[in-house]
Amino acid sequence: MKTILHITRRAEWAAAKELGTYRGNTLDAEGFIHCSTIKQVVGSANRFFQGQPDLVILVIDESLVQPEIKYEGSGNNLFPHIYGALNVEAVVRSIDFEAGADGVFGLPPELAE
Repeated sequence: MKTILHITRRAEWAAAKELGTYRGNTLDAEGFIHCSTIKQVVGSANRFFQGQPDLVILVIDESLVQPEIKYEGSGNNLFPHIYGALNVEAVVRSIDFEAGADGVFGLPPELAE
């Protein structure tokens, strides 16, 4: 199973599960949902989510995602982008994601397996 990751607020994920789809906070504004690979997720978290509580990482099975996924960026650092509302059944796991006491995010042990 090839997976991609997405960071969101716990409450937004709970609401999406009720609706059956997840739009994130960028689909309407940018046309896609930002995701990361396992190698990119900590960098993304520390760049865009510093100081934010109540986060979760959504572990997404690429083969179950209904909208198109494109890997985009520059050079060898390509990020997965989901071009449409994410069907929640593609999310195979959600992991609580809190920064350490120093405010810096690290890879959750569940993803280091």
